[in-house]
Amino acid sequence: MQNPLLAGAGERDLPTVSLSSLQHYAFCPRQCALIHNEQAWAENYLTAQGQALHRRVDSGEPETRKGVRFERSVHVSAERLGLSGVIDMVECELSTGQLYPVEYKRGKPKPEPFDEIQLCAQALCLEEMTEQTISEGALWYMQTRHRVSVAFTDALREQTLTIIHQVRILLASGQTPSPNYDKRCKACSLIELCQPKLLEKDRSVGYVAGLFDDK
Repeated sequence: MQNPLLAGAGERDLPTVSLSSLQHYAFCPRQCALIHNEQAWAENYLTAQGQALHRRVDSGEPETRKGVRFERSVHVSAERLGLSGVIDMVECELSTGQLYPVEYKRGKPKPEPFDEIQLCAQALCLEEMTEQTISEGALWYMQTRHRVSVAFTDALREQTLTIIHQVRILLASGQTPSPNYDKRCKACSLIELCQPKLLEKDRSVGYVAGLFDDK
């Protein structure tokens, strides 16, 4: 009966997780578990816009302009980190070989670093694969049509590594965290599946478990 979330599990015992799961977890651990453990998904107009944006980006051909090579839909895998996924675009400066990951987003910059964590994880994958240091990348937002540079600081790297570890533990556990209804829920496409208002008030699981407690 071990679990409390896989106490004692080493990094080698944990599953490889997708880059997208990191942003889902940073936004909401329950959303992450619903999508990646329970395979739940639902579209709303926000996710539909995001899917359409990525289809346009991913369908473009590689090209070279002004000494920079633009590679789209770059598949990456980092065994040491336990990560794999696809980067929307990797720019390569031909004169130096320096790589620069770019992630495309439907909305606008957020106050929380959800997008920066995903982008930093992409850079960490590229670093493991190429053994070069990647100091910055960029986020491009469709709503503002603006590109935001992101420096991969020590603090952001540490935060990203922590999230990677937490996601791997969560997905290895097979558990789904309890709901916590707040303002984020209004923008979540899984709100009808998650039912945060209803389940937050539901005490039946605890009640049933209590029936079987040793007296």
